[in-house]
Amino acid sequence: MYTNDQIFSFSETPSVAAVGIDAGSEQWFAVQTRSRHEKVVAQQLCDKAVTNFLPLVKSVHRWSDRQKTVELPLFSGYVFAKIAPRNDERVRVLRAYGALNFVGARGMGIPIPDAQIHAVRTVVEERVPFSAFPFLKIGQRVRVRNGALSGVEGTLVSRSGARALIVSLDAINQSLSVRIEGYDVEPI
Repeated sequence: MYTNDQIFSFSETPSVAAVGIDAGSEQWFAVQTRSRHEKVVAQQLCDKAVTNFLPLVKSVHRWSDRQKTVELPLFSGYVFAKIAPRNDERVRVLRAYGALNFVGARGMGIPIPDAQIHAVRTVVEERVPFSAFPFLKIGQRVRVRNGALSGVEGTLVSRSGARALIVSLDAINQSLSVRIEGYDVEPI
């Protein structure tokens, strides 16, 4: 869990609209980076006047002979860029050293809603304690990690706002549903 004494930051430059592109068409995209190149990509995007967002967390790393506070990306391997969804803008971002591709089908990128970026930015800026949580989708295969159901696998579903685990016996085409509120689950 991250605590309030850890510092978060982000990098944002003037938007591309400031250099004559219609800001109404700009959208956020996730850019996959080479391992440990997030800061390099973010800086290069800043140099190119591309609005970007790289949430960082300060963490103390300890070695046998010393300890050091380092800033690490909150989402390892990703930088967020706000661009117009045009090929020339994509190319401009991908020319940053360390940028690999846009996250999405055929490298074109999937737009990320402004509200999601705003939510992450708010958590980062307000320094609210949080912990990483695996992304789980309804319909995804999961395994229960704790309690009486530890090790049980099934499909995650939602019924009337409550999460449930569907355990199926394929051979007899039968299933049962178990409420899993309060249990930790992980994707398989």
